[in-house]
Amino acid sequence: MKIKKIAIVGGGTAGWMAANHLGVELSGDSQIEITLIESPDVPVIGVGEGTVPRIRETLHKFGISELDLLVSCDTTFKTGIKFSNWMTKSPEPGGNYYYHPFSSPYPEGYDITDYWLDGKGKEGFSRLADAYFVAEQNRSPKLMSSPPYRGVVDYAYHFNAGKFSELIASNAQKRFGVKYKSETVRGARTGEDGNLRSLIYASGEEEQFDFYIDCSGFASILMGQELQVPFVDKSAQILTDTALVLQEPTAENDPIQPYTSATAHKAGWIWDIPLTNRRGLGCVYSSAHLTESDALGEFSSYVGRTLDTADVRKIPMKIGYRGEFWKKNCVALGLAQGFVEPLEATSILVTDLSANLLAKSFPRSLEDIPSLSGYYNKAVKYAWERVIDFVQMHYCISDRRDTEFWVDCTENSKKSDELAERLSRWLVSTPKRSDFFSTFDLFGVENYLFVLYGMQYPTKAITLGEEERRGAADIYREALLRFESLAGDLMSHRDWLTELQCHLNRSRT
Repeated sequence: MKIKKIAIVGGGTAGWMAANHLGVELSGDSQIEITLIESPDVPVIGVGEGTVPRIRETLHKFGISELDLLVSCDTTFKTGIKFSNWMTKSPEPGGNYYYHPFSSPYPEGYDITDYWLDGKGKEGFSRLADAYFVAEQNRSPKLMSSPPYRGVVDYAYHFNAGKFSELIASNAQKRFGVKYKSETVRGARTGEDGNLRSLIYASGEEEQFDFYIDCSGFASILMGQELQVPFVDKSAQILTDTALVLQEPTAENDPIQPYTSATAHKAGWIWDIPLTNRRGLGCVYSSAHLTESDALGEFSSYVGRTLDTADVRKIPMKIGYRGEFWKKNCVALGLAQGFVEPLEATSILVTDLSANLLAKSFPRSLEDIPSLSGYYNKAVKYAWERVIDFVQMHYCISDRRDTEFWVDCTENSKKSDELAERLSRWLVSTPKRSDFFSTFDLFGVENYLFVLYGMQYPTKAITLGEEERRGAADIYREALLRFESLAGDLMSHRDWLTELQCHLNRSRT
């Protein structure tokens, strides 16, 4: 039977990203109708405000202009993440921190990691990237003359999650004809073949569709409740399970950092995401190691004022993923599919990957599903496993042992076989591109290098020949001079965004 009617249950970032991906790939088939059903009673969590560079390619594919994104979503640029207090000490001057920039750590395309290791402790590894200097000086990664979705250094965005959802919702409806329905889905009916047959609304109405996409968040109304797909718990690997969320207004002339801050505390960490008019803050912690009251104290200390429970939203975090992501005629995306705490902006990243993969291999008939779902489940599971590995690595290679939480993260937490094998290999050899053989390794060698050596992972240094050492030293010295000069030529982040707004105001008068 040909698939003609597609239901996306749930809005927010996941639902509307799915709508756009499907809209792009299925727009040539006039018989297909996509309807997004969003409950007026379920608020959007709205804390996914950091992204990775892949988002630029996706938004360009959707046909969304970068200008619209910048002016309508309180958007700022993100050139990476600054990690503070994840170690007991740091080689960086002025504080215990390191960067995970989005730029390559290979100056001029050369891997000089072994040269850096030979002199480890003198300078931070992130200095091998131009984005380090852009971040340190609060510069914009773009010139005013830079083309859309292109910059002088690589970048992603911070944005208001609610406004971003509105932007991509408008695009899906206007550009791809996606229909919108405001209804609360109470459940579904299944047929004798196990496929979902219809949705049951709170109003009592029942509506049939051919294919269903579950974007109903942690509730997972279709995949979890109706199809009874079990949840694979990964809390033994990632110990943090709760977040306290706060929004803080900023002054018009406050500097804007072009990076997310991730500051560790005694039982987790605090995110700090700068938008044009506010900061999005969140205190992530392990409830097994810290009470809510003590977490509020950690958060208050960071913010610089006393907080109480009325100031913050509490969000329980269930770490793991569904045992299947595609079952029968239903696919789960977003929080309905899985979740890992937001240390590396993983939620939108995995949703984008999964929605794109589904759209590109979407079945044209129900009979096609068995041929496609097996590979989809295998690929998405691999992506989830490697994402969890990467997030866990930030904790397990730390040298902190000052609290029970850090002892458990470093000495007592379970690792996947893949992560354990990689960490063992990287004690004697630096990571190489060949270590990451799958398209679904969403974090590759560059990402691992910045985190491993930002946290001073003890890889054995190789003794370099004199000629190789001189060549690497020349590359490193010239790169530092070029990076410092580049950062000096770029506008401040705040000034770039202000100038953009002034230009738009002038063009309207």
